[in-house]
Amino acid sequence: MQLFLRGKWRDLSKKTEVVNPFDGSVIDTVPSASPTEITAAIDGLIKGKETMRNMPSHQRVEILRRTAVLMSERQEELGRLISTEEGKILAEGRIEAGRAAETIDLSADEARRLNGETLPLDSTPGGIGKLGFTLRIPCGIVAAITPFNFPLNLVAHKIGPAIAAGNAVLLKPASDTPLSSLKLVELLLEAGLPEEAIACITGSGAALGQAICSDSRVRKISFTGSAEVGEQICHSAGLKRVTMELGSNSPVIVLDDADPQKVADAIAITGFANAGQVCISSQRILATARIHDNLVDALTARIKQLTSGNQLDEQTHVGPLVRERDAQRVEEWISQAQRNGAQLRCGGKRQGSVIQPAVLANVTSEMRMSCEELFGPAVGVSRTETIDEAIRLAKDTRFGLSAAVFTQDIDKAIRFAREVDSGNLHINFGTAWRAEIMPYGGLKDSGVGKEGPRYAVEEMTETKMVVIH
Repeated sequence: MQLFLRGKWRDLSKKTEVVNPFDGSVIDTVPSASPTEITAAIDGLIKGKETMRNMPSHQRVEILRRTAVLMSERQEELGRLISTEEGKILAEGRIEAGRAAETIDLSADEARRLNGETLPLDSTPGGIGKLGFTLRIPCGIVAAITPFNFPLNLVAHKIGPAIAAGNAVLLKPASDTPLSSLKLVELLLEAGLPEEAIACITGSGAALGQAICSDSRVRKISFTGSAEVGEQICHSAGLKRVTMELGSNSPVIVLDDADPQKVADAIAITGFANAGQVCISSQRILATARIHDNLVDALTARIKQLTSGNQLDEQTHVGPLVRERDAQRVEEWISQAQRNGAQLRCGGKRQGSVIQPAVLANVTSEMRMSCEELFGPAVGVSRTETIDEAIRLAKDTRFGLSAAVFTQDIDKAIRFAREVDSGNLHINFGTAWRAEIMPYGGLKDSGVGKEGPRYAVEEMTETKMVVIH
């Protein structure tokens, strides 16, 4: 496929292969852009931001609605493309394609709701006789820097609200999974988005990131990825609006009154979907003493039922990691934990990019698979004596994106919600759950700002205050 720049699909002499993570077969090639292409793209988007700013909201609604319809009509094609380039199983690829269409459709709703507010300036003596109101305007050019793990829906969560708010968009998809992004750009153009309103530049983030983030004509950056890269972007961005959706090592507290089988069933979904390559994947299982042994047994038995292998085989439950070096890292972290006293109850063997789904017991907070973001198909179970210790351990992290508790005690559930510092909190399910409509974002090193179309639109607009004297 080609990149999209200044209203045209273009090729470059330097190419990058896009490969199937399972077997390394080449799916397609894309151009490897340089900072020169970034500058050219932004040059073209200057006109596009004016086009979008002056476009009536009903036209933005119509473009987004048509795009959502096209995505729904091609859900099977998009789902298979997602699975092929990213490695998630076909069922998950189809679900993501459907969710992405919903995200674009919800963004169309928000294009109708852009409004300001009137202010009671006469609430102070100096404001008597004056009328004040706010206007919301688009930021201008929004840079959307997207990750590999949800190569369509997380792109939709940035592009949809940006268009709804009247912005032009510079899209830089993950270098491992650019094809889904390019396909979405095709559909947006087919639905009537002005050609000057979007650019999609493929290539290495290390090569392109500085050119994107340091250009003063980009007024908003929306990034999803690691905390380390997010921090670098913030240093480079200067006086820009930023939304950072970063990593986590999500804790799941399991109290004595929980049902071990219910917990195991939930963790099988929330800890192993997309081979654990989810920012909110359940990772640290903190079980109180009375339920600990039964939970480990139930969880081990349940995870042993998950098959791993070729993501395009309908019988596979867990596909490959996106890169073999990531699978090698996960394998090493599991081995490190074992050398330090953790007990491998099942899985953990690697073949190429595939890691067998793993459960480890006797995991301590100092182990890398507990204190850092694993991003792989394994969970670690730790024994805690009390809810106080469990909450303390859940909070003992620099991250704060998602956390969960299993209990039938409403008082303990509410205590968990009040005391655990996390942007998303779940009661009686695992951490990896998100509805497109909800505000989604983290605390601490897990990021700043919120996604979800309504909340992203707010992040992608600015406010002007008008006073009539």
